[in-house]
Amino acid sequence: MRQRGGVILLGQLNIEGKDKIQVAIDRLQMFEPTEGYYLAFSGGKDSEVIKELAIMAGVKFDAHHNHTTIDPPELVRHIRENHKDVKIHYPEKTMWQLIEKQLMPPTRLVRYCCSELKEKGGNGRFVITGVRWAESAKRKNIRKMVEFDTYGSQSKHQKKQREIFLMSDNEEKRKMIENCQAKGKHVINPIVDWTEKDVWDFIKLRKINYCKLYDEGYKRLGCIGCPMSGKKGMKKDFKRFPKYYENYLKAFKRMLKQRNLKGLPTSWETPEQVMEWWINGQ
Repeated sequence: MRQRGGVILLGQLNIEGKDKIQVAIDRLQMFEPTEGYYLAFSGGKDSEVIKELAIMAGVKFDAHHNHTTIDPPELVRHIRENHKDVKIHYPEKTMWQLIEKQLMPPTRLVRYCCSELKEKGGNGRFVITGVRWAESAKRKNIRKMVEFDTYGSQSKHQKKQREIFLMSDNEEKRKMIENCQAKGKHVINPIVDWTEKDVWDFIKLRKINYCKLYDEGYKRLGCIGCPMSGKKGMKKDFKRFPKYYENYLKAFKRMLKQRNLKGLPTSWETPEQVMEWWINGQ
């Protein structure tokens, strides 16, 4: 066991002889901004971990949750009942209104819902996220560990990138901080190199209360009907949450009406046909 700031750390998550918990805490402490971190909290298991780590690290932070209007009810209740310190932000338009406005359902390629419902907030702040490479091979290629300070006033070839590599990281020089120039915010992913087992071991170690949907077989908690979960995931969602299935059909009906009013071509005649294409045809 090691102790820092009065907090006892139990070194039970190790990689290459290093305590993963301490490494994550060191990362958070190393880059703590004066105004504190903006902690992006979804209510899922990874969010539970980064929030607990921030508390253990003793860093200043404020936690925020973007309510998507299509979050599982159990997840919404979990956040409201167990994380009263988390500030909940509500969108200007619900998913149902966005579908009508965009004149099409969101797809794997056209993910307007993410930018409108999930990714807002934290502009000008240093954001903590629970992104992990183990969630997908694509994330390991795209999501970096240290990446910031590219000077926007210079040309593409003149921009200078400053990279910081932590002594605790291995020879792959895994990066954990990202720079988002468009939104003027930096992002730190302190558990980017944690595995699924690491996450659950930490939750058990710290006796963290998590959303009960995981005990029903859910591996990840996201928006109900998200096309990124694939055909199988969408069908599972709609079987588990039939009211949301009906709400999507109602939104598709209004969407088709708007398409007809605007004279837009479509092969869909009914909301059910839109749903069939959305689940099986895209």
